[in-house]
Amino acid sequence: MKSTFEKMGGTYTLGADGIYYPNLVSKDEEPHYGKYGRMRRQYLKEHRPAIYSLCMLEDKLTEHLNAVDDEAQERMDILVLQMMKKQGITEELKARDQMAWIGAVNNIRNAAEEIVLKELIYR
Repeated sequence: MKSTFEKMGGTYTLGADGIYYPNLVSKDEEPHYGKYGRMRRQYLKEHRPAIYSLCMLEDKLTEHLNAVDDEAQERMDILVLQMMKKQGITEELKARDQMAWIGAVNNIRNAAEEIVLKELIYR
């Protein structure tokens, strides 16, 4: 009698301890996610274990994390540029008062990251 795993085309390998182990090969894409993908993975593990387990079982976790990270990076770039334009943070300010420019850009990045985290990572 075949197991469900074998019916789906899976195979087993006999281990040194006499136990049969399934041959699991991920067909998932290569991971390229960074900070936001790792944050999303940690959030799913801790706060959404059902979604995390489902993604793992369907072999879609890396694809999901790559997509979330790409979207978060793109959203960060857009938000930072929009906020800089709205607040009048220019290269002229950078040349005139570098410390003021750094402080303003850091504030903008922090605000943009809070938006990205709320909208994309912790949902």
